[in-house]
Amino acid sequence: MKSDIEIARSINLLPITEISGKMGIPSDALEPYGKYMAKVPSDLIDEEKVRKSKLILVTAITPTKAGIGKTTVSVGLALGLAKTGRKAVAALREPSLGPCFGMKGGAAGGGYAQVLPMDKINLHFTGDFHAITSANNMISALLDNYIYQHQSEGFGMKQILWKRVLDVNDRSLRHIVTGLGPHTNGVPQESGFDITPASEIMAILCLSKDVNDLRRRVENILLGYTLDNKPFRVKDMGVAGAITALLLDAMKPNLVQTTEGTPAFIHGGPFANIAHGCNSIIATKMAMTYGDYVITEAGFGADLGAEKFLDIKCRKSGLSPSLTILVATLRGLKMHGGVPADRIAEASEEGVRKGFSNLDRHIENLRKYGQTVLVCFNKFGDDRDEEIRMVREHCASLGVPFALNDAFAKGGEGAVELADLVVETIDRNPSAPLKFIYEDSDSIEAKIGKVAREIYRAESVEFSQEARKMLAKIEGTEYASFPVCIAKTQYSFSQDPKKYGAPEGFTFDIKDIVINAGAEMIVAIAGDIIRMPGLPKSPQALRIDVVDGQIDGLS
Repeated sequence: MKSDIEIARSINLLPITEISGKMGIPSDALEPYGKYMAKVPSDLIDEEKVRKSKLILVTAITPTKAGIGKTTVSVGLALGLAKTGRKAVAALREPSLGPCFGMKGGAAGGGYAQVLPMDKINLHFTGDFHAITSANNMISALLDNYIYQHQSEGFGMKQILWKRVLDVNDRSLRHIVTGLGPHTNGVPQESGFDITPASEIMAILCLSKDVNDLRRRVENILLGYTLDNKPFRVKDMGVAGAITALLLDAMKPNLVQTTEGTPAFIHGGPFANIAHGCNSIIATKMAMTYGDYVITEAGFGADLGAEKFLDIKCRKSGLSPSLTILVATLRGLKMHGGVPADRIAEASEEGVRKGFSNLDRHIENLRKYGQTVLVCFNKFGDDRDEEIRMVREHCASLGVPFALNDAFAKGGEGAVELADLVVETIDRNPSAPLKFIYEDSDSIEAKIGKVAREIYRAESVEFSQEARKMLAKIEGTEYASFPVCIAKTQYSFSQDPKKYGAPEGFTFDIKDIVINAGAEMIVAIAGDIIRMPGLPKSPQALRIDVVDGQIDGLS
């Protein structure tokens, strides 16, 4: 079979004005980025149409390095719905350069179920990530300058919480010292970098309802504490307007198309293991304005992305999915069933059967939110029919609808079964009104504890001394009402990436607490998770090249 980028190049793309015209978006409202991409102003959102649209969340079992394929399923479902005459729009996240040049090589779907133009989407796209990086680091520069310019007046920072970011996997920048050299170089201090998807600016962009809300949130960003232990925010420097100006264009959702000309909005790109893992509220509502069925995804497994989608994004936006799709693969089930990674392509009915524990745990968790769950089996070319039948029969025993997705190989035709079952399930048994795992009035410690016990199945939660100090700062402030965003490994329900399956009864360790006052959420850092990834021994960058003027190696 052709590579993803070869398939992408073989598609005759439609002008983006034709895509928008089919949706009912006037061409003069677009801000084109070339022929096939455009930004769309958020004032086109119609809240009445949003309420009538059916929102479908795509999540997954706990991922493995063998891959699960949520984006391929999300795009495939959009293709299948369009193939069967339904008005469907996808609402997805933007890829990050870090994983594209590190582990993944791309994140625009796969095979004949991609969003296009995939090379531009996977690389610089419309510049949103660059704008977020610039805005974040502009705040860093302005803060350093403020400290330098006001030190003679006795101003100083007891604790700086704000970090720089870069959309590159660079372990050498995790901990740095700035301001070295002569006095004019600034005040020496420890600092560090996170990856851009972990930036609070990224979360703010994805959670803001409009530009005014964006500015309000930027003003409230907590940068640290002064020498007299008072909170110091962006608004104390008077630069929120300047930061908002850098983000003005980035706030507008990006319209592109699939391999079969189905519209897709791609906007925002937080990771679900170190951030909240969902595309922007604005892009989701824009898609719901123009689509009867809107497919969106939440990063990594349901314990991460779906939990944050429901407990953070839905809590703050009022959105509620009509259905949640849980993606599973034979390879993923086998890894969770104890089959070694180098043997997961081999037959192993026992491995599949043991792997059901992970699938079942996610189904149980999603049902706690009142969600109707449909299992989508993402088909690989070497999957065995008898093992697929085992998964189908297991889902039937749980009363869970089951459908195959073969859109990777067949495009929309390979997702017709899935599309029909999705519509039928929503019509007959839509999700109940959304229930949350915790209440706004719960303490931050209680919120973390409820997620750890109810979703991860930990027996206890332990907080480091540093985390306890931050909890004390939060207590009695408006921050105490914020939802929690737990940063942990994506490879396990626990904080240990090697604990596959459905572990329980473990101790869940919180080593730090980060106050995202602008994004209005509290980030809890669990175990050894790092918010600036490193590159692998053989990064995908070794395989990316330009051949005859065209980019090769993205997948």
